[in-house]
Amino acid sequence: MFYGQPEGTAWETLDDRFESCYVGHARVERLWTGARWSEGPAWFAAGRYLVWSDIPNNRMLRYDETDGSVSVFRQPSGNSNGNTVDNQGRLVTCEHSGRRVSRTEFDGTVITIADKYDGKKLNSPNDVVVKSDGSIWFTDPPYGILIDYEGATFPSEQKGGACRVYRVDPGNGKVEVVADDFDKPNGLAFSPDEKEMYIVDTGASHKKNGNRHIRKFKVSADGRKLSGGKVFAKCTAGLFDGFRFDRDGRIWTSAADGVHCYDPDGTLIGKIRIPELVSNVCFGGPKLNRLFICGTTSLYSAYLAVNGVSPKWSK
Repeated sequence: MFYGQPEGTAWETLDDRFESCYVGHARVERLWTGARWSEGPAWFAAGRYLVWSDIPNNRMLRYDETDGSVSVFRQPSGNSNGNTVDNQGRLVTCEHSGRRVSRTEFDGTVITIADKYDGKKLNSPNDVVVKSDGSIWFTDPPYGILIDYEGATFPSEQKGGACRVYRVDPGNGKVEVVADDFDKPNGLAFSPDEKEMYIVDTGASHKKNGNRHIRKFKVSADGRKLSGGKVFAKCTAGLFDGFRFDRDGRIWTSAADGVHCYDPDGTLIGKIRIPELVSNVCFGGPKLNRLFICGTTSLYSAYLAVNGVSPKWSK
């Protein structure tokens, strides 16, 4: 079912550079509504469908681009949050109540990729990306164990309640810490050339005057470590959450008033106004020029004049 153009959506230009990023006569579309907290969109090109999470309802949903239908992909889902597609086309998922990163095999089997560090359970993996070398990188804040609404209440088993960013080695499966100086690490993504990684810190969600920014790291030559970590951008409306890059290195990120677009130099150049708190986005469609947007209760999309980063498939 097509829900049409909702009130409160608009293109907002803050810098002339944004004018070339969108189609003036294109409109934001609400594709579906009925979730409690939409998150983690992941596009499956071969099937022309999108999978995303409805965390409190403990389910994953599936939008079919061929006919506009929405169905339940998986329930229960371990209170899934972030999702991505690995280099072989498999679904990789962060589970709050499962307290793990899982992978769905081609036969439908769900296996555990990571659920412990140093012998202790993870907090509640939040968002995940896969590098071209097959390594899996994910954030581990405590949101899924703080209250029952998005998971199940448990004390953190990590020393001092540490919230870290991890890398899973594609060869031996070892879970390694790549960043440990975050309050609450959240969304993350590699730059198009994978030479840099950007990571959100949403510490302000539970701390007055806490962090509400995206940090920029340099990826080591061997692709295993991060260095640097300077602040790239501070959120001007609520908090950042999930985000994606387009092919020209612009960041399209969630915020309280919609989607914010940042030039590679860190300038906020424009917004897509959405009448709900936005949690995450991803590029999809045959040309990767359609931005899917997870609002609180709804799934939106907007066709852009830019394209998302093409996946780097394993050989």
